[in-house]
Amino acid sequence: MSIGSALAAGNEPLPRLAKEALAQALEKSGASHATSVLLFLTSDFSRHAQRTVTAVARAARCTEVAGGIAAGVFTDHGWILDRPAAAVMVFAGGLSLDHRQPAAPAGQGGAEGDDDHAGDESEQGSEPLLSYAGSSFPCAWRDLAPRRFGGSFAGSLGRRDPVAWQHSRLAWECSLRLRAAHVDLGVSCGWRLLGRPFPVDSCRDHELFSLGGKSALDSLTGTLPAACRDPLQLPLASLRAVVTDGRGEGADESWHTIAIIAANVDKSLTLAERTTPGQGLAWAMRVPQSAEDDMRQSLSRLAGVAADPVAALVFSCIGRGACFHSGQDRELDCLRERLPGLPLIGSYGTGQTAPRAAGGNRLLHNAVVTALISMTTRRADVQSQP
Repeated sequence: MSIGSALAAGNEPLPRLAKEALAQALEKSGASHATSVLLFLTSDFSRHAQRTVTAVARAARCTEVAGGIAAGVFTDHGWILDRPAAAVMVFAGGLSLDHRQPAAPAGQGGAEGDDDHAGDESEQGSEPLLSYAGSSFPCAWRDLAPRRFGGSFAGSLGRRDPVAWQHSRLAWECSLRLRAAHVDLGVSCGWRLLGRPFPVDSCRDHELFSLGGKSALDSLTGTLPAACRDPLQLPLASLRAVVTDGRGEGADESWHTIAIIAANVDKSLTLAERTTPGQGLAWAMRVPQSAEDDMRQSLSRLAGVAADPVAALVFSCIGRGACFHSGQDRELDCLRERLPGLPLIGSYGTGQTAPRAAGGNRLLHNAVVTALISMTTRRADVQSQP
């Protein structure tokens, strides 16, 4: 099996740019043509997407070209955000992309069963699907099966054109399995808990009034660094309420983050979602160092379970990467340091998709979803919380 990745950027969003990246990726793979191609383009290509995808399919001599439009793209060789760019990964061996969905194993009725593998097709059906979509998270993706990982892009393109493609055709969403591959997933949310959870005392709709015997605002500011405690200048974009359903106080699937919309004069906080009395709630903050530390921890756990990875697929939020680290993508640096020489491809989007351990899939924001692709039977989902 041969895999290669490449990145090309220019001043104009022309198909030849993507073909240039394809040629470089093929050269690195050592293959003359590809069995399938993963292609991500910056939003500059929104008016030329189908023409570009078709050109890549012809040059690669394959029909399975998949991917989508993104705010920015990257590979193991670097990242591009501010000009037309194409990121390409070619598969030229046993591992390939397949837009056809496998039939559910007998007796499972389309839902996932246990982790025992009974033959190649059952084994393939148990692997999460690579999924990419536009502004709306498809409702069907929340179902128990199949599990999914990937991203989405909801940029202001000025048009309502599809932002994804599969089988070399534009589509509103794409769902692909990786044939002959196993996928190990890691999720870095980048949050640092600021203290232990307290029970919610009083709330109404999206308003949180008090918890742990304190007003919501006093509870929050009491956990913040001194420089961030001014109620009139709270860094709300970097803060989250973290709620748990009460199954435990560990950082596991019971945790869920909620954006803080506003701090009010009555010392209540307006949250993006409702809370309920008695629910455990803590506070979390994301700063560049905590995001980098969390990415390193996520990769460390992932590397411990991934068996001889041959490639990495990465879906990062536009709010992470270089936009968050003063012009340097520290998360990408972490990947390249931890997995030197591993071919990888990634996109910066507005949403990230990952499976829940208890079943179903979730739409994340400000996260980095890393998928390590291998040819072996070991598999795990390694997700940081909250």
